[in-house]
Amino acid sequence: QVQLVESGGGLVQAGASVRLSCTASGGTFNDYIMAWFRQRPGKEREFVAAISRSGGSTYYAGSVKGRFTISRDNAKNTVYLQMNSLNPEDTAVYYCAASSITYGGTYYSTRMYEYWGQGTQVTVSS
Repeated sequence: QVQLVESGGGLVQAGASVRLSCTASGGTFNDYIMAWFRQRPGKEREFVAAISRSGGSTYYAGSVKGRFTISRDNAKNTVYLQMNSLNPEDTAVYYCAASSITYGGTYYSTRMYEYWGQGTQVTVSS
């Protein structure tokens, strides 16, 4: 029902900043909790950040607090991930995800999200 497309990834140097975007179509964007996950080489997919439907609440993995910021623009059907002070450990495929859960859930669990983007590669060189 919902299609998610990420953009903004690429090759950057350590210490650099990049902003990822995820644009949704095929659904009502403000019905969905949005999140970013990433999958580092040889690792399981892990939670990065999530944002509530209105944008009033945000949640972050401890590894990115203070460096990454999630935001959303419901008028543009877009969620963003601003990533600062990147280091090689941030190298991963970054995925956008959407959840329509209404009775509660766990923001950091992949199982909460029924819609996923194709991912965008972020490579941080040293």
